[in-house]
Amino acid sequence: MARKKIVFVIVEGPSDSDALGLYFNRFFDRNSVYVHIVHGDLTTMKGKIKDNIANIVRSYANSTHLQKSDFQEIIHIVDLDGVYISDDDVIGDSVAVEPIYSTTEIRTCNPEGIKFRNELKRKNLDVISSIQTVWGGVTYRAFYMSCNLEHVLYNKLNCSDLEKECYAHNFAKKFSRDLPAFVTFIAKSSFSVPGTYIETWKFIKQKRHSLERYTNLGICLDSSGVINSDLKSNGTRDMNMSQSDNGNS
Repeated sequence: MARKKIVFVIVEGPSDSDALGLYFNRFFDRNSVYVHIVHGDLTTMKGKIKDNIANIVRSYANSTHLQKSDFQEIIHIVDLDGVYISDDDVIGDSVAVEPIYSTTEIRTCNPEGIKFRNELKRKNLDVISSIQTVWGGVTYRAFYMSCNLEHVLYNKLNCSDLEKECYAHNFAKKFSRDLPAFVTFIAKSSFSVPGTYIETWKFIKQKRHSLERYTNLGICLDSSGVINSDLKSNGTRDMNMSQSDNGNS
């Protein structure tokens, strides 16, 4: 039997992993999924973004005695944090010690700091949205959550860390027995951006879309080649099990 390939998923925080880790593992069950938690935002860290990504994957490969050929692809989930909006939509607010996001503006006690962050993050997002490989040829794709993961998955903005944990736990359970429903939620909802990979990135960089509720993660699921009869039959069994459980409760 051929050795399973590694699908290397990069997320920003533990709640991101809690919310999506189960589904990535089930969706890519023909491969081995490793979810790497950065504990921060790679797109605002020092150094060249491609090098930073490559270093993370290389470090994991070295620690597990893997080669580049062992990796199927690298999937990077990024929060957009409204960085493509106009500077005019960054509003000074002495009460906003932490940035307060809405679908039209960012309120902050440090407007210049947010503008600087936006510029830095935009540059790095422009890089990662235009590349196809990192670390000497491993397939790489970046998928966005706008304004952030909580906004897309739960339609909530400005969540506390505790709220993020609670929402992530609930979301992980929501479709746990119905993988096709999870795929439909991500790929076919009103917030799911249609089009090619390049088109979805072009869309999100316009107007105030990077503050609004959008994601292109559905492309990852639709184009992976895993949506097939096996997935559908597994989902049917899951749904039947769920209905049976409901009937016995």
